[in-house]
Amino acid sequence: MATTEFSVHKRDIQFVLFEQFDCEGLCKLPAYAEHSKELFDMVLDESIKLATDSLAPLNKIGDEQGAVYKGEGVVAMPEGFKAAYDLYAEGGWIGMVHSPDYGGQGLPHMLKYATGEIFSAANVAFYLTHTLTEGAAHLIERFGTDALRRMYCERMYAGEWAGTMCLTEPSAGSDVGNLKTTARKVGDHYLIQGSKIFITAGEHDLTPNIIHAVLARIEGAPAGTKGISLFAVPKYLVADDGSLGERNDMICGNIEHKMGMKASPTCTLNFGDEGRCKGWLLGEEHQGMRLMFQMMNEERLAVGMQGLSLAAVAYQSALGYSLERTQGAELGVKDAAAPRTRIVNHPDVRRMLMHMKAFVDGLRSMMLATARYIDLSEKAEDEEARRTHMNLVELLTPVCKAYGSDMGFRVNEMAIQVFGGYGYCQEYPVEQYCRDQKISSIYEGTNGIQALDLLGRKIARNQGEWLKQFLGMAFELTAELEGHAELGGLAGKLAQAARAITKTATDLAVGLGKDPAYAMLHACPFLEAFGHVAMAYYLLDAARIAQDKLQALGYEPGAAGAAELLCDNPEAAFYFGRVASARYFIHQILPQVDALARAIDSHDRSALEVFFGE
Repeated sequence: MATTEFSVHKRDIQFVLFEQFDCEGLCKLPAYAEHSKELFDMVLDESIKLATDSLAPLNKIGDEQGAVYKGEGVVAMPEGFKAAYDLYAEGGWIGMVHSPDYGGQGLPHMLKYATGEIFSAANVAFYLTHTLTEGAAHLIERFGTDALRRMYCERMYAGEWAGTMCLTEPSAGSDVGNLKTTARKVGDHYLIQGSKIFITAGEHDLTPNIIHAVLARIEGAPAGTKGISLFAVPKYLVADDGSLGERNDMICGNIEHKMGMKASPTCTLNFGDEGRCKGWLLGEEHQGMRLMFQMMNEERLAVGMQGLSLAAVAYQSALGYSLERTQGAELGVKDAAAPRTRIVNHPDVRRMLMHMKAFVDGLRSMMLATARYIDLSEKAEDEEARRTHMNLVELLTPVCKAYGSDMGFRVNEMAIQVFGGYGYCQEYPVEQYCRDQKISSIYEGTNGIQALDLLGRKIARNQGEWLKQFLGMAFELTAELEGHAELGGLAGKLAQAARAITKTATDLAVGLGKDPAYAMLHACPFLEAFGHVAMAYYLLDAARIAQDKLQALGYEPGAAGAAELLCDNPEAAFYFGRVASARYFIHQILPQVDALARAIDSHDRSALEVFFGE
């Protein structure tokens, strides 16, 4: 049997972009007035073409060859990556949402996230490099001097040069405040000295220069995160005319050998071994962590999108396989000589496919909703609207990252199960998707850190105001659907879960002051429970729209000809699928919120009290 090919279901993305969240409506804002739905559709088409023709064919090649450390600081990328990178850069994809003043296209973040799903699904190791380049360039655009902006931003957004973020050290992983890298001021620059580890795309042969956003402590600065500053450190120094000068005193010492993401070089970078590594301050001294959070949050959302993208492509692969693979007789057929049926007809396989579809549909809606909130937080004309949408971005960022990566991995795992033994074999793509996915719950802040961020910074610190704002939207939707013939029962279940999460959030937020260890113990289960509520909200919102479209097409449940309509009309089948996703998730997954809430309320301290061999 042939290997399942990469595919994108564009209709799914179009529904969320244009029907659920009205991306076209953004064109009413002055910042996007020159754009149109036709342009957005064209961008989607071009991203699918590039992903299908150039990126997806390299995914297995990248996994088999991997990035290779050649010694003396040189890293070679897999065959074909440089040519694909040049096509990607020429298309303007890196700077697509940024200012035309620096070579960007000024497109909405909604479109960036939609195309990001497509590119990441095709070749996530390839795509990672470019999210980091964009993030580093954006740091320089926001916090660099005019000279640094002129020197770097346009070249980085154009893909001529690349970028990274350098936080982690051997003694400072999640505990960034313990970093040892130092900076000493000399004239208009600083001399940087230290080592960073786990630096994604820290060295490669895709571009002649790489600009590193490096956290370091200036001599005499306070201990901890309050004493950290942020620097732009180029691989090659740049002359005033923009040409490359001598090699800066920094080198890649090695790359890691990993479970997945093998075509993405994860580097150890050594700065200042000879005492002459030059870096330039971004922002003010001692503001490094605050400034770096801009890029960290951008990357956390990108990781959440990775969770969605690999889940989506794994679901499409499993669905395609289930429609081809025959095994066993159809349910109820007793004749041993009867033709074998496609496995999609077996109830347990249908359950797994429905489970995957519901999570993929919900994650896509949650990610693109967050992208819309970013657009409105930056471009809405009313200051209050910008503030309220930024509140939602802040609240949902750790949820998108942690819930998206955790649930994405579970979808990948289930896709392997649909394939059966073949799913465990390298001839089929789902085992690579699963391996590539696993890191997403670890990097850019482990999911445990995301949970603490949600509970501590995003809920307790503002007395739950951002949470109330989000749940207010959920309660508004459930009130609108109360009594609805098809969706009223689902709305009632969502309202019940939203009330449960409100009580649990309040109890844990209070507990942070009285019994912080117990509150932290349950931060991850709380994030998962809140993620379920958020997913149910976005799925029900999508089902509301889809149900109206179904009725407009003449579909009435149980009516004569209803089944025929779904078979004969692809649009009717599509909308029915969106309603089914909401039904499945709210009936099968959302009840876990009550179970998680009861477990948190049990005050079981076993994990804090058991002896683990200390």
